[in-house]
Amino acid sequence: MVTGNLFDFPDSGAAAFRRKLSDSLRRLAQDRIYLGGSSWKYEGWLDQIYTRSNYLSRGKFSKKVFEAECLREYAAVFPTVCGDFAFYQFPTEEFWRKLFSQAPPGFQFAFKVPEPITCKIFPAHPRYGAQGGLENPTFLDWPLLREAFLKPLEPYQDSISALIFEFGTFSRGTFAGARDFAEILDPFLNQLPEDFRYAVEIRNPEFLEKEYFDCLRSHGVAHVFNAWSRMPELKIQMAIPEAMTADFVVSRALLRRGRPYEQAVKLFSPYTEIQDPNPEARTSLKELIQRARDARRAAYIYVNNRLEGNAPSTIMAVAGEDG
Repeated sequence: MVTGNLFDFPDSGAAAFRRKLSDSLRRLAQDRIYLGGSSWKYEGWLDQIYTRSNYLSRGKFSKKVFEAECLREYAAVFPTVCGDFAFYQFPTEEFWRKLFSQAPPGFQFAFKVPEPITCKIFPAHPRYGAQGGLENPTFLDWPLLREAFLKPLEPYQDSISALIFEFGTFSRGTFAGARDFAEILDPFLNQLPEDFRYAVEIRNPEFLEKEYFDCLRSHGVAHVFNAWSRMPELKIQMAIPEAMTADFVVSRALLRRGRPYEQAVKLFSPYTEIQDPNPEARTSLKELIQRARDARRAAYIYVNNRLEGNAPSTIMAVAGEDG
C-alpha cells in the first residue's frame, strides 16, 4: 500500500524542480507539444521526480510498490511516456487495463510495437536462445499484430500518442537499400487501421532516402527522428526536406552518436544526474519543437536516460522557458 498523498510534496529543491518542470510541460502541451521519458520506473529519479515516502512498505522502501505505483506520480509531472516494455511482449488485456487506469485523463502513451513484428532475423544474442541467427516467421505479420496488439488497445485509442515500429539494423543481405525496404513495408502499412497514429524508427542510415520517406508519407506514418549511436545526428535528419512525413512529429532521443547502449548503461546508471551534457541534441530538440509549433503539428518527444544520464534534467533543459 502506498503511504501518503502522491500530490503532497515537501518544500524542497526537488519539489521546486518538479513544479518548474511540470509548469513548462503543461504550457507546451497546450500547443500539443508533449515531452516525456522512455519508460518511467527508475529508482534513480527518487527524490527528484518521485517522493520516496510514497513507496514504503513496513517503513522501508519497496521496489515492488514503487514499480506498481510510480506511474501515478510520473503522470503528475509529465504529459506523456514511451512504453518501451511493449517491444519485448504482447501485454495481456488485464495488463493494459491496470496500466491505463493509473494515468489521468489526457495523458498520452506511446508504445513500441512488439519485436516479433519488426525483427527480420533474430540477433545472435543469448536473449534469443536457439532462435539467434534464424529468420523470424512473424516479421510484419499483420494478423498477429491485429489480434495480439491492436485489438486489446482499441478501448484506449484516445490515450495513445503513437505506435512505434522500431526496426533494428538490417544487413545489406536482407535489404539492399531504402527501395527494397519500402517495397516490403508499403503493403504492410497499407493494412493498418486508421484508429491509431503510427511511426517508424529505423537504424539504417542508408534508408534515409526518398523511397522510404515517400512510403511513410503515402500512409500518413511519421518518421521517428532518433538520436542513436549509429544514426545521423538529429539536425541532419531534420534537414532532409522529405523527413516530415505525417501531420504529427515523433522523436526519440536515445543515445549520443558513437556511444553503444551497453557503454551508456555502465556510465550513467542509476541515472540520478546528467553526466555528459549533449548541447547539440538539446538544440535540435528545441528546433523540432519550434518547427512543430510553426506547422501546427502535434509533437511527441521522448528522452532516454542514456542520452545524458538523467532524462528529467534533459527534458527540463529542453522545455525550460517553454522550449
